[in-house]
Amino acid sequence: MFDRRLVQNFDYPLLGLVLLLALIGILNLYSAGFNRTAPGATPVYLKQIYWLTAGLGLMFLSLLYHYRHYEKVAGLLYVTSLLLLVLVMVAGKTVSGSRRWLVLGPLTLQPSELTKVAIILVLSRYFARRPQIAPLTLRDLVVPGGLALVPALLIIRQPDLGSGLLVLAVAGGIILFAGVHWRTLLTLGVAGGLLAPLTWPFLKDYQKQRLLTFLDPEKDPLGSGYHIIQSKIAVGSGQFWGKGFLSGTQSQLYFLPEQHTDFAFSVFAEEWGFVGSALLLFLYVGLIMYGLLVARSCRDRFGQYLAVGVTGLLFWQVFINLSMVTGLMPVVGIPLPFLSYGGSSLITTLLALGVLMNVRMRRYLYGG
Repeated sequence: MFDRRLVQNFDYPLLGLVLLLALIGILNLYSAGFNRTAPGATPVYLKQIYWLTAGLGLMFLSLLYHYRHYEKVAGLLYVTSLLLLVLVMVAGKTVSGSRRWLVLGPLTLQPSELTKVAIILVLSRYFARRPQIAPLTLRDLVVPGGLALVPALLIIRQPDLGSGLLVLAVAGGIILFAGVHWRTLLTLGVAGGLLAPLTWPFLKDYQKQRLLTFLDPEKDPLGSGYHIIQSKIAVGSGQFWGKGFLSGTQSQLYFLPEQHTDFAFSVFAEEWGFVGSALLLFLYVGLIMYGLLVARSCRDRFGQYLAVGVTGLLFWQVFINLSMVTGLMPVVGIPLPFLSYGGSSLITTLLALGVLMNVRMRRYLYGG
């Protein structure tokens, strides 16, 4: 039976923040695709509205069940995500040399997006059921590290280095929240620093080129460095107030590539300038801080880990994407939540926020 207290405690501020970011994203996609849609094709911003509608429906559907029920299906969802990652390697759709998508009739599914939610659920379950023995040692990290490393390696194999590293970053945030001994952190840091150069031979040629371009984008301004150079020009040319809606020269004159996906923020920054970019960043920071407050107010461990995991997923996507388009990090193909076009990504974000909203709404129902 549906508890009327859920209506009384519905998280309207979080929903309002989500809808505001989604509206900004749709307007930005309209501008990014202005006068670019091929005759007879559906504009990108309309497709995003369709995905947004579906994602909101799934988000509200996820609120019907107490978040602690997700603890029971965490393992099943994790195994399913692994099977889908294996399946995409065998029968996935290849685009631009990467096999990341499964074609399901008229729909296209990206299993790596489902994995982001699955890893949050399975690690939250693991640490919630584990006795509170802190700080964690290297031996204690074998199981949770393995749970994160297996899907990450499958994703990197597609190849999708950015999403694979994102899964590891989200898992790392949950593990740090559980408490790790400082000696363990030091050991892992030293080991990571020593092993990082050894990964170079295993990188794809385009991944190596991205790293080299990050170090010196001017070396090949019309080739591998073109994306980031044009992105920085777009962001900088917005100056303080921006050039105005539909008035960005870099986007409207077709200089800026991938402007509806990876570089959607560049379109926004050019049109709305420093002021608009600062307000957008303020909304993202507000969303992330809200997630941390949910974790702090939750009464049980599983809910706390869920909130931390969802907040970490949002933080790392925002941080990596904004660093990428401004030249502070190599281009790794991480979408910006709500602004970048992508059905799987948008639905994953809304499902994750639905879990966060669920924890917030039922903070008074511990034991229910």
